[in-house]
Amino acid sequence: MPFRLGPTELIIILLIIILLFGPGRLSKTAGEFGKGIRAFRDGLKGPEATTEAKPAEQKNDSAEGKS
Repeated sequence: MPFRLGPTELIIILLIIILLFGPGRLSKTAGEFGKGIRAFRDGLKGPEATTEAKPAEQKNDSAEGKS
């Protein structure tokens, strides 16, 4: 039997979390969580972006050297 949460249950859980932590700390924690997710995504895309950027930089360097 799968465990399903409806909108009412989600609202109750959110209200309990706000009562426990307070809105100020909750917004700070949510912001840090978002930064962590962004850093994780950048980390996943980072190696691909750097390998693609290197050949372009090498082409520019070789073109400058011929001038």
